[in-house]
Amino acid sequence: MGPNHILVVDDEIGIRDLLSEILWDEGYQVILAENADEARLFRSKNRPDLVLLDIWMPDTDGITLLKEWAASGLLTMPVVMMSGHATIDTAVEATRIGACDFLEKPIALQKLLSTVERALQRGESSLLSPLPLSALGKSNVMAELRNTLEHAKKLTLPVFLTGEPGCEIEICAHFFRNANFPWIELNEASELAGNSLLEKAREGILFIREIGDLKKEEQRDLLSLIDKLEEYNVKLICGSTHPLADLVALGEYHTDLFQKLLSLTVVIPPLRTHLEDIPNIASLILSRYVEARETPVRRFSTASLNALRNYSWPGNLAQLMAMIKSLALTSPAEEISLASTNQILSKQEKSKDQHPFPLDMPLREARDVFEKIYFEYHLSREPGSITKVAETVGLERTHLYRKLKQLGIRFKKG
Repeated sequence: MGPNHILVVDDEIGIRDLLSEILWDEGYQVILAENADEARLFRSKNRPDLVLLDIWMPDTDGITLLKEWAASGLLTMPVVMMSGHATIDTAVEATRIGACDFLEKPIALQKLLSTVERALQRGESSLLSPLPLSALGKSNVMAELRNTLEHAKKLTLPVFLTGEPGCEIEICAHFFRNANFPWIELNEASELAGNSLLEKAREGILFIREIGDLKKEEQRDLLSLIDKLEEYNVKLICGSTHPLADLVALGEYHTDLFQKLLSLTVVIPPLRTHLEDIPNIASLILSRYVEARETPVRRFSTASLNALRNYSWPGNLAQLMAMIKSLALTSPAEEISLASTNQILSKQEKSKDQHPFPLDMPLREARDVFEKIYFEYHLSREPGSITKVAETVGLERTHLYRKLKQLGIRFKKG
């Protein structure tokens, strides 16, 4: 690992020179920008390890530039704001947007060095943080989703995020996140019992990634936890790719819990409903892999992006991300060609007879997609005869009914 690269953005030449001299002496590589335009140009081609950004500049102020980077998905590096006369409100706004710290001018030497060191450590741990919702496109479909989430953000009710396997549940959940308040994710279902989880999340947000997998006792614990949310001032965000209504009908999901979650449900649209956003999403994902050094330096050709746009993406964002990483790792040239893109897409199309499901996606999502196609295939061969299908796939009828309901497959009993 070479020295860290720090971008200093300030319209005052004296400040730029002083910070540059100090940081060079400490072994950092320093890039200087006297205005937002120069900073934009550098960020469009490179990812600095840290940005020291002045708030007050004559062309575009630092807060506006910070917002631009956050909205375009380019705020993947830590940013420390600098100002000699900023208000507390300005500092709070910068933190809300995504700045990690604030330096008041004139900047004391030890304060500068300790802030830089702390920010760089934070940056190393968040290279591949979840994409911001704004990075998923500007189509009407995504605009409607953002409006729905904005409305849900203002309410105290638990939010239930649902969609197909591979959808953007985590990205939508992080839309509610506030850097100034706790963000707690459930790791073990056993944590739902008692109040320790609520104590950790007090005044903040509790996120449960998949509630469709909870057992009956765990569902009761979650129901009890929901009744205490107001006491601890905790906002609950839950997600699931399972059809909970069908699990309720089968008696496998707690009716009261389902009804409480149903009051504020956000359905995440599949990628195929806003394919016009794919080129921008794909380019951003690729740049993040490159910046995190998970892949060699690569870029898409226009033709390859068009090919990605014309694909249906049954595995949604999870499949898209996995395929982009595969293309970046296997492409023989820096520019990912149409031929390379078509080759990996056609492999998935041609493989449908043997394994009709997307391979370039996480195991959990791939399993759900595979099982759905697998059971639909056998149902089509034995229409109207669940008994024969159960014999063929080697499941008890009751277990098969449960599995079909869980996967959201319509069928005739017989």
